[in-house]
Amino acid sequence: MIRIQEILDKAAASNPSADLELVQRAYVFAAAAHKGQTRLSGEAYLSHPLAVANSLAEMGFDEPTIAAGLLHDTVEDTKATLEEIDDKFGEEVADIVDGVTKISMIPFDTKEEAQAENIRKMILAMSNDMRVLMVKLADRLHNMNTLSFQKVHKQRRIAQETMDIYAPLANRLGLHGLKRELEDLSFKYLKPDVFNQIEHWLDQHQVVEKHIIDKVVALIRGLLDDNGIQGQVYGRIKHIYSIYKKMQSQSLTLDEMHDIMAFRVLVEDIKDCYAVLGLVHSQWHPVHGRFKDYISMPKANGYQSLHTTIIGPEKERIEIQIRTMQMHRQAEHGVAAHWLYKEKGRVNPRDLEQFSWLREIFERQSEESDSREFLHSLKMDLFKDEVYVYTPAGDVKELPEGATPLDFAFQIHSKVGQHCSGAKVNGRLMPLGTELKNGDIVEIITDPSRNPNRDWLKMVKTARARSRIQHYIRTEERAHAMALGREMLEKEGRKVSLNVSKAVKNGQLAIVAQDLSYESVNDLVAAVGYSHLTPRRVLNRLYAVLHPDEVAPLAAPPKEPKEGKEAKGDASRKGDGVGISGVDGVLMRFAKCCNPVTGDAIIGYISRGMGISVHRTDCANVANMEPERLISVQWDGAKEEPHEARIFIIAENVHGVLADVTRVVAKDKVNITTLNMDNTVDHRARVHMTVEVQNSTQLYALIEAIRVLPNIHEVVRETEDTA
Repeated sequence: MIRIQEILDKAAASNPSADLELVQRAYVFAAAAHKGQTRLSGEAYLSHPLAVANSLAEMGFDEPTIAAGLLHDTVEDTKATLEEIDDKFGEEVADIVDGVTKISMIPFDTKEEAQAENIRKMILAMSNDMRVLMVKLADRLHNMNTLSFQKVHKQRRIAQETMDIYAPLANRLGLHGLKRELEDLSFKYLKPDVFNQIEHWLDQHQVVEKHIIDKVVALIRGLLDDNGIQGQVYGRIKHIYSIYKKMQSQSLTLDEMHDIMAFRVLVEDIKDCYAVLGLVHSQWHPVHGRFKDYISMPKANGYQSLHTTIIGPEKERIEIQIRTMQMHRQAEHGVAAHWLYKEKGRVNPRDLEQFSWLREIFERQSEESDSREFLHSLKMDLFKDEVYVYTPAGDVKELPEGATPLDFAFQIHSKVGQHCSGAKVNGRLMPLGTELKNGDIVEIITDPSRNPNRDWLKMVKTARARSRIQHYIRTEERAHAMALGREMLEKEGRKVSLNVSKAVKNGQLAIVAQDLSYESVNDLVAAVGYSHLTPRRVLNRLYAVLHPDEVAPLAAPPKEPKEGKEAKGDASRKGDGVGISGVDGVLMRFAKCCNPVTGDAIIGYISRGMGISVHRTDCANVANMEPERLISVQWDGAKEEPHEARIFIIAENVHGVLADVTRVVAKDKVNITTLNMDNTVDHRARVHMTVEVQNSTQLYALIEAIRVLPNIHEVVRETEDTA
């Protein structure tokens, strides 16, 4: 077990004027509170808070943070109270402990929901004081070091959460050493066989690797001495998880791995960094495309360094990092560097420009009602390599690799993103889904009439853009659902002589909403529009409110004749002739992706705020839909109405071929609504044609009639995935 004196010595080394008495008192309190408690390993429980405090002291954090590390489990796992912590150690320590305290007493439906809400609470606590996260990271590090005492299923769950959330957070905060430890420990439990294989391979090659490291270190030191540059040189083997990632990304075996050594050169100032880079490149051949200048363009967490890869003296690929001593302190301590020279230590992340990505997370979490959706967005923010692009004015914007002009637009401002209608990349108009590269200059074109749509979600890579687009779509869908729900209720109400508008004004529908567990009439009406409630159920309850003395439920409205007035599903007009098993009065529309026609095998999908969309059962999009929102639908035998269908034709580009096609269509008494033709490089014609047919029998008869024409190579029914 770590001794308290070791922690005090490390705290004093970081800050000679540190309040060590505060740390000592926290230790005494924690020892008394946890007396008699043990961990799964059999060790005294006190070993855990001591390990957490020791990690914080090693990272250079202030005394209140170290004290909070010693006390972080006392409120949850002992009889100690937060008020007692506040009284004995002050508000600053109490606030950190409060932020770290778990939320295990809050009930959740699933473990996934509990995990998501726990992470969300941690992010919220960080918005007040980022030291909360530092204690959580130190807490997680010791838990990972003692994970072998947990059951196997818990090992995997905790390791996956660490790999998904805590290691990336450590990386984004500049705590690179901690990030490497968490990754290797997680990898050990997630892929134990691979971990052991790589570890064994490294053990077998350690003699050769040490020889190369010593040789390269000596050569670089010689370069520095010969050119009068003061500096230090270090070499190491890359950590196991980074070796595994390189194997995966480059499809290499262990014996093919030649890029596992990394060297670090620390010098006095920036000009020496570039001087060393020039000396290294003049001595050894640099690998093309592997140079990164994080000095002139720092990472989001403030990290600065020059990175280059060379072919070393043993013909091995070697990575070299070159930075100043100050940059190295930032790289080693990350966010902790901002506490080293502060009087009180409390630094709000909103005050730190390099942590602007954290501010965006804080802002976005308030917009995400679903904790699991927020967790998904958080992961998008954490797992990314950066590209740097410029505004026309020369301002640099950092975006994740693969980001598009649409991401860039939302990065500038939410309004710019919302009304984005086009983009120029390096002076040329480019599609909004274009992948941006380092150094691109991007200009956004806006149009006040342009607004987000679901297709935009396929183009964006940033959580910020995705969150803003989803927020807009949800808002629009709710407004549409309310209009849809009101229309459905009023229409069904007229059939049974119930005035829904009057019931809203008189407050009777509010009673129905409360009775059905909805907070407001608007929520109730939206639920009808979303197809969560049928109009019949709402009207039955309304009838009971209006006629409390009548026990009998509201009678079903008489069926409408199939001829004359619109049949079931009529409100969408395009949905005529389609019925839903056990449900009526719901708006329907035909999906444009597959254009079902009467006679096709069909299925319904309950879309938020848009009623039910009807797809062909073989539509490619159905496989990607949420199964619980699929619903059985069928053609109900109503009078057949014309439906649009698309046909794709490949033909020889010869005189008269299009005339032959249109002649067959006219003979079948089918109307053509659109027709487009273009030519291919091999002198063939591609024809995209939309026709109106009564049913699938007529459609496929037309396709067969076209197929037998001369000069026709292929005729198919066209959908989005065949277009």
